[in-house]
Amino acid sequence: MNKDRTLLTDAQWARLAPLLPGQAHTRGVTAADTRLFVEAVLWRMRCGVSWRDLPERFGSWSTVFARFSRWKKSGVWTRALAALQDEAALHTLMVDATTVRAHQHAAGARKKTGRKPSAVRAAASARSYT
Repeated sequence: MNKDRTLLTDAQWARLAPLLPGQAHTRGVTAADTRLFVEAVLWRMRCGVSWRDLPERFGSWSTVFARFSRWKKSGVWTRALAALQDEAALHTLMVDATTVRAHQHAAGARKKTGRKPSAVRAAASARSYT
């Protein structure tokens, strides 16, 4: 995989890989593309796009989605997160709404614009000029 396009560093992957299925030491089929699959999931989550918008370099979107769903149903993501929560620097990776303030327009605040004259006032001032 091209190193400039990866979201995970080699050190991060070394920490995450043993927690995931499809490894040589686990039961079942050994997956050759587990890192590429995880990169695809991270890319999708980072960009917030639909599964169908995954770039071709990650393979078929439907295959990635099916594997993601299997892992979700079997609890792989939950177990991996629980194991990684012991990391000392995890708080620098997680961001939630308690630490991020939204811009006032994102919260539905009223837009502050100049006052527009009412229709009655506009009609009255138009009559005074005639």
